[in-house]
Amino acid sequence: MSHQSRQHLKFRALLAERARSMRQNGTNSEQILWRVLRGKQLGVTFRRQVPIGPFIVDFLAPSIHLAVKVDGPIHARTVAADTRRDEKLRRLGFTVLRLQAEVVERQLPVVLRRIREGIATTMAATAASRQLG
Repeated sequence: MSHQSRQHLKFRALLAERARSMRQNGTNSEQILWRVLRGKQLGVTFRRQVPIGPFIVDFLAPSIHLAVKVDGPIHARTVAADTRRDEKLRRLGFTVLRLQAEVVERQLPVVLRRIREGIATTMAATAASRQLG
């Protein structure tokens, strides 16, 4: 096995461990949102803290390639990096929906409406691309 292959495997293992830790130590807003996303309550299966490439997304509906990120206060300082990450995820075929943690905690019905809209839009796009392919 090449040095590069070993490095890649090591990185993937570290990423998986980080995702596992994040699942066990979720933020308050992530825990609130997970309670309404789990168990296919919105019509699609979501997983949490999922590695995609070099990134970890907070929630993922793998069947429709919808990634949901919950942004806490630190993201006010990471806008440029978040934009680059979202673009990379889009190039990998994912739709990215960013939500503010404060809104998740204080206006959950608004957040659920946005997620339902994201699901509907992504499902429609997925169906259209299948018809073309």
